Amino acid sequence: MPPTSPSSSVQAARERLASRLREARLDAGLTKREVAARCGWSEAKSGRIENARTAPSDQDIRAWCRACGAEALAPDLVAENRQADSMYVQWRRLQRTGLQQLQRASVPLYESTTHFRVYCSNVIPGFLQTPGYAAALLRAIATFRGLPDDVDEAVAARLDRSQIIRKRGKTFAIVVEESVLHHRLGDASVMAGQLGSLLSAMDLPAVSLGIVPFAVPRTMWPIETFTVFDDERVNHEPLSASVKITAPDEVAQYVRAFAAFHQHAVYGADARALIVKAIEDLR
Repeated sequence: MPPTSPSSSVQAARERLASRLREARLDAGLTKREVAARCGWSEAKSGRIENARTAPSDQDIRAWCRACGAEALAPDLVAENRQADSMYVQWRRLQRTGLQQLQRASVPLYESTTHFRVYCSNVIPGFLQTPGYAAALLRAIATFRGLPDDVDEAVAARLDRSQIIRKRGKTFAIVVEESVLHHRLGDASVMAGQLGSLLSAMDLPAVSLGIVPFAVPRTMWPIETFTVFDDERVNHEPLSASVKITAPDEVAQYVRAFAAFHQHAVYGADARALIVKAIEDLR
């Protein structure tokens, strides 16, 4: 089964919250109209909140709990609401002050993770990027999104974060599509340096690097880049948002998808041959 849509974890969290609000209303013996009257809004709004069609504000949740005589529930429900909101965050919110802070914000997660599974269908994984490649990629992102120009600082932060790959006690299973080797970011010299660095990375004891060849028969189609952290969390990266997935059933789907990509990939000498071919194609 393929991974679900990026926002499905968010919707599931919204539905759990809506269900708890509905239970509070039913426990109080109230109708949606009565809750609406006590909260000072329309019955339609009560229906949208209860059916998870409208995300309530913290103030809405407190008003609902107050109307149902369940003020004690409010802190937990507000926290649950904020957790749901954090699952799907538009890049423009995360990057509004530039790219440097975003690199640094993920350091605690990287530090606490023991085993990383990384699948990339579009770019070289951040762990393995050279300064030139990282600069070309981050500058393209900053330009596309109209962000403040802190690319030099962001590159330094990314390279500093990437030192985690050499830290004792951590392992990295990485699979990339062969097309990634041919997507040019920067000029030919930047790409040659990046591809050469991939060859060196294959010698790192903590790194398993596989490449899915163009012509391999597939049971799992290319999807957007994702990282699995200790089988407990997935960061998924569509164009418009950062998606954090923690629901165990959804994390399990990404783990299964990664296992399929791993089976499609080649390793060792065969992977090296694909990288060398990509370098030769730059000439």
